[in-house]
Amino acid sequence: MKETYFITGIGTDVGKTIAASILTETLQADYWKPIQAGDLDTSDTHKVKALVSNTKTKFHPSAFNLNTPMSPHAAAQLDGITIEAKKIKRPTTQNKLVIEGAGGLLVPINNSETVLDLIQPKDKVIVVSRHYLGSINHTLLTIEVLKQRGLSIFGILFNGDENPSTETIIAEMSGVAILGRIEEEPYFDANVVREYASRLETLDIF
Repeated sequence: MKETYFITGIGTDVGKTIAASILTETLQADYWKPIQAGDLDTSDTHKVKALVSNTKTKFHPSAFNLNTPMSPHAAAQLDGITIEAKKIKRPTTQNKLVIEGAGGLLVPINNSETVLDLIQPKDKVIVVSRHYLGSINHTLLTIEVLKQRGLSIFGILFNGDENPSTETIIAEMSGVAILGRIEEEPYFDANVVREYASRLETLDIF
């Protein structure tokens, strides 16, 4: 397998799925969501599939599809199953792979493991950050946890309206590369995602 990119966020609803769509289109990579909790008919995989237009990407089925939109550990309990990191086998592909996490890093998948335990040392982690009161703290905490685990942080991708003060302090205190920003768009479709993908391509970092 070629490079793997793990998309995580500083919390829920910060834009991981849009970011994953843009990166998948940029790299023409495969896409995989290991754990889907709730919204099974309109899952993140469905959303990314609708936003990615290249013909190379393959969409791999989730290892766990849970019925309730809750933390994976709780949703799994309701479904009468147990999630373990060792049970989650990555798809086999010769293409690059974009992996989208669930929630933030410390979202539990069982009583002792979190989403963090799904990240492998070879993964290039991209942190999606969105501005709100407390987001500096949440972003720096996310990066600190990744550093403590010795994982490779590829960069930060901001989502939403620009906040120069917040972005500057995050960049300075974290020392992590800023990959760019996803603006507060009125809508996202395949054309918009393709436009953002072309912007990432010009960075020549992949």
